Amino acid sequence: MRTPLELADAQPGPAFTVTLDDREIEALPGQTVAAALWAAGVTSWRSTRGQGRPRGVFCGIGICFDCLVTVNDRPNQRACLVPLHPGDAIRTQEGTGHDD
Repeated sequence: MRTPLELADAQPGPAFTVTLDDREIEALPGQTVAAALWAAGVTSWRSTRGQGRPRGVFCGIGICFDCLVTVNDRPNQRACLVPLHPGDAIRTQEGTGHDD
C-alpha cells in the first residue's frame, strides 16, 4: 500500500522535531499542528471545560474550535490552521487554556 506522500508524489523538505507535552513528534514542512499530531497517532489534544470531554479535529478548516491547542505558550490556537516550525512546543489544552 502506498503512503499519502507517495500517492501525491509529494517531496517535502526534511522532517523536523516539535514537542507535544514534552514528547517529541516528527513534522514535515508545511504541516499544521493537527496534521502532524494525526500523523503521530494523536487524535485528541484538548478537553472541554466542565466535563473534560476529549476533543481534536472536527471540521479541519478553522470554522469550529474543537482543535484548540496551546502553541509556544499561546493558548487557543486552532491546530488545523497553525503551521509548525522546528522546535515548536505544543501543549494539550484544558477548557479555555487560561486559568479559569
